[in-house]
Parts: sequence; structure tokens; C-alpha cells
Amino acid sequence: MALSPLPLPPAAEAAARPPSAAFPDPDTERRTLDACFLGPYGENDGLLEKLVVEFLRDHVYWRRNVHPDDPPAIPTRAAQHPAYQTFEARMRHELHRLSAALKRSVPFHSPRYIGHMASDLLLPGLAAQMLTLPYNPNNVCEDVAPVTVDLEVQVGLQLARMLGFPDDPAREDCAFGHLASGGTAANYQALRLALALKAFPVALHAAGAPDIAAPADAVRAFNLAPAEGIALLTRWQRWLAAQPADERRRWRRRVQAQRIETLGLTAFFARHPALRVPRVLAPITAHYSWSKGIKLLGLGSEQLHLLPERGMRLDADALDAALERCARERQPVLAVVAVLGTTEYGTIDPVDRAVAAREAMAARGLGFSVHVDAAWGGYLATLFRNPDGSLRTREEMRAEYRGFPQPHVHAAFAALGGADSVTVDPHKLGYLPYGAGAFVCRDHRAMALLTEEADYVFDGGEDAGYLARYRHLGRYVLEGSKAGASAAAVYVTHRVLPLDHTGFGLLPRQTVLAAEAFHEAAQRFAQRMAGLVNARVPYPPDSNLVCLALNPAGNRDVAQTNAFVRALAARLRCAPDQPVQSRQFFGTTTTLRPEAIGAAEMERTARALGLDPATFGDRDGADRLLILRHTLMNPYLLDTGNGISYIDLYFDHLATLVREVLG
Repeated sequence: MALSPLPLPPAAEAAARPPSAAFPDPDTERRTLDACFLGPYGENDGLLEKLVVEFLRDHVYWRRNVHPDDPPAIPTRAAQHPAYQTFEARMRHELHRLSAALKRSVPFHSPRYIGHMASDLLLPGLAAQMLTLPYNPNNVCEDVAPVTVDLEVQVGLQLARMLGFPDDPAREDCAFGHLASGGTAANYQALRLALALKAFPVALHAAGAPDIAAPADAVRAFNLAPAEGIALLTRWQRWLAAQPADERRRWRRRVQAQRIETLGLTAFFARHPALRVPRVLAPITAHYSWSKGIKLLGLGSEQLHLLPERGMRLDADALDAALERCARERQPVLAVVAVLGTTEYGTIDPVDRAVAAREAMAARGLGFSVHVDAAWGGYLATLFRNPDGSLRTREEMRAEYRGFPQPHVHAAFAALGGADSVTVDPHKLGYLPYGAGAFVCRDHRAMALLTEEADYVFDGGEDAGYLARYRHLGRYVLEGSKAGASAAAVYVTHRVLPLDHTGFGLLPRQTVLAAEAFHEAAQRFAQRMAGLVNARVPYPPDSNLVCLALNPAGNRDVAQTNAFVRALAARLRCAPDQPVQSRQFFGTTTTLRPEAIGAAEMERTARALGLDPATFGDRDGADRLLILRHTLMNPYLLDTGNGISYIDLYFDHLATLVREVLG
């Protein structure tokens, strides 16, 4: 059956959903999850093998029927030739060596793995990627990927719906998204789009564009809010499309000559001395890709201003104060970044406050974009979505959990639709193979500013429909080559598990329940180990990451604490020179730093652990506090079918390790 060129309308989409439209009973939920993965024990090997063989045969059938009259280029007798057999033997030898070496890999599939942001892979995505690989589509354009380019555009619309963005291509302001190698590349794209949208009104002003209600000076043009910039761009496009061909070309060249993409940063700001280089405001827990990205754009790391945290979440009052200073000093702001699930603590920044700040400052002439880095927490949005795309209330969600979602968490997810762009990583909480990150912007019209072919000029056949326009993804994205197999994997997964709480949400639901159980188990662990070690969860989990701070009882020195936790971590780390079976559980670490959480919060945490805050210093790495970090992605951490809690087993094992390290 042919794939639809565009997403199905709501009625058809509902008909294609799993049988249960309401929240399933626990047994139905568990059996659905049982079909999702190869499994910790390889339980679904038969299913995956059938799928691989079925679609490999289907691929071979397709090859044989492209031009069935062509004779086979490789004769049947070739397999009997010594050279053929020598090559096959060499290939098998190297593949067996690789297979043996890979047995030393980290067992992400196991419920005993609670370290980094990795887990088992969803079968729909794994099978779809394997199915597509022999076709080897390159999603840079439809000429080399006529099927998977469409799928990638539809993936963007699927994610847009999950985030609360407009997802109807018939709407002028429909969202747009595409895949990237990961969240880092997606964050680069966010910066690139924000800068293009900020600088384009200045180019129009400098070129002396006709009266399209453009700002009267460069400073006002540079400080338009994103929505105002897109409205100006749209007016310009329409005016240009109405001009004779020669006039269009003349104005096109004239404006292009003034754009920041043509002049470069140095010449652009030299030509507009009243303008200052814009800043990016981000929380101090932001991913290091933001530092990379702002350097890559040529803005310089000095323009990245890291804001303090409150409870490991962006301090919204500090954001307001920083924006107030920028407005007072006439300092432009390129973007405000909020993090939806920090990679260290899984905490959720107040997206709602960032969106509100954008609206308030826009009214005062300080426009900027709001980008949400949801590389980790993006798929948690499925928990907040009904099948019809509407937002679930906090009250109806609370019935399914012990405490999730807290009011600030629900408010953040409810505000996602008001952001200008979002980064999501299907290869993290989407349980799909690396590299599949994603960038989604709320209004696709801004993407015209990124094309290498000046797509903002509607000339001749360039004014194509939504899907036709984005079939040439290479115009808009950073990459010159893109794996179409990744798009197929993400698309099929979203079709099998629709992005709402009754579909894909079944997965993050299990992980949030596991995080709540882990938090409670950590408190019990602290009580029973009180004579040996002080244990604290420094910040209650917003999502499915839980950290644990540990300090030997009676110890007051931070350096000694860090040495103790380092010794524990060494026993939880996959050792390259030892078989993976030598480890009962696999975990990792992160740190609490005074510059991130503030001196007062650092002192509170230290005293709760029995540490002397005066022992913080530069010696022996004592400028920060080392803590254990647990990523609870595996849906079988609470294996109710077998009556096993891997969470309880982990804390039993951790108790053993504590005693071992303490001697």
C-alpha cells in the first residue's frame, strides 16, 4: 500500500490508531510494551528475524523486477570460484572478529543499565531502518530519496503536533521540522534561524525596500519579535511576487547584498554601527553545544550569557532581570534558551516564563526567539497530549502517578506550543538508533531565510506547496547528505505508536513511574544505611533522571567524598578489559557545582550530607561535588510479570559496594 503524501486527516488518523482509545488497563499496557523491543533477554528474536527476512526478500524481489529482462550480472557459478570463496572467508572472519569485539559493548538493553541516556531500541524503528538501508536514500532531495524525503517532512509534522505547534500544511503558519545528526546540530540550526530572522529586517531597511510597513531604522528592525519578523518577510514576499520579472531580480539582488549571510558579521555590524552583537541567554546547565554553536556562528562565546539556577532549573527571576538590563542598555538578544530535561538532572526549565518574557519584552521593543532544548525531555510531551492533540489537564494526569507532574512541570509542557523552535532527539527518549535528532520551528515561513537559493523570492515555479517545497531539504539544513533510513525509522515508529499518552506515552509513563519508585527507594536506602553513609536525592526528579549524593558517615571533607563516589562509580562502569557480566549494574556520575546552583544552595546540600562547606576548593577536584546519576529509561525496571524490582536490586547492590569501598 502506498504511503500517503501528507499526514492523514484527524478522522483517518484516529481510525489507524491502536484499538484502545482510552488509557489501557495495566495488562494491555504491559503486553503492548512487550511487543515494542527485542527485549532484555532477546525474547522477540523470532519476530525481528521474521521481519528482517521478510523485507530482505521483498527488497530482492524489487531489485529483480526493476527491469526483469536484464540478465543477472553475477553468475550463479561465481560462488564456486576460489577468489569469491576467499573474499567470503575474509569477510566472515572480519565480521566474526567485530561480533566478538562488540560483546564488550555496554548492555543498554538490560534493566541493569541505568547510566547514560540510552536503552533498548524500538522494534518498529529498528526494523524500518534495516528495511530501508539497502535502498540507501539520501534525504538531501527527492531526486535521490523520493520516498523518505516525504517521510522526513511528515516526521516534522508529527513532532510539531506533539509539541503543540500548528501541524496542518494547509495553514500559512504551519510548523516545519527535519531530522539532524543529533541535538547538537539541531541547536545549531536554531541559532542559525534566529540570526537570519533577526538580521533580515535590517537588510530590507538598508536596501531601501518599498513601503511594506518596515521599521523606520536599523535598531528597531534588529529588535523585532520573531512573529513580527515573519510578518514582515511575508509582506515582502507578496510585494515581490507582484512585480515584473526584471524588477523582482533587481530587488532580489539588492536585498541579498545587504543580508548578514552575504556580508558576514564583521561587515554587517560595521555597516550598522548603531547595532550591537546580540546575546544568547541560557541556563548554566545548558548543553555545551550552545557554546559550540555560538562560536560556529562567529558571534563568540562572550555573547553566551549563562543564567543562574534555582533548584537546578532556570531562575526565571534572573532571566527577567537580565532582560531588563538588556532593554535598559539597548543590548539586543538573539535567543533565550530553556531546557526541557537537563542531561545531568532531568529537570524542567520554566518554559512558560520564557515565553511570557518574550511577549513582555517585545512590547518594549526588545524582540528575541525562545528556543526549547528538549533533546532529552521532548518525548515526555506525549504524556501531556490527548489523541486529538489537545492538552491534558494536570488533574487527570495526577491520577496515574504518585506526584507527577508537579505544577511547574505541567506549566512548562503546556507552554511548549508558544516557543519559536524546539530540539528533540528521537535517538534518546524516542528509543531509536543514533543519529536521529530533530529541529522543529513553529512557523515554517521563517525557513525561507535559510535557503541557499533565496527561496523567499516567489519566482515562477518556486511558489510550490508545503510538501513540494521541502522535498529539497538540502536547501534548508546544515548537512549536505542525510540518511533517509533514519527518517523511515522515526516515521514508522510514530505511526505504530502515535505521539500521545495512549500511544507512545506508554513508554515514558513507565519510566516516570520508575523514577518515582527510585526516589522512594533512595529514601529507604538512606534510612537503612544511615550508620555508614549519608545519602540524599539533592533534587526531586522532574522526569526520569534521579541523582544520588553520598558521603561516608563522619566525613567532613569534600575531596574525601568525591574519592568515595569515584570508587563506587568505578564499580558501576563498564570496564573495557573485563566482561560485562562482571558488573551487576551500570551507572554513571555528574557533579554539583557552586557556580551552577549558587553558594547558598551548595552550602545547604553540603550540610545535609554532613560536609563542611569550607572544604570546597581547588585541591583534588574539590571545587565540585561528585554524585551518582541514574537514567531510568528501561521500561522493565519494575518487572511486575516476574515480580522483580531492579530498582530494589540496585540499592541492595549499592549497599554492598558502599561496604566494600569503606572496607
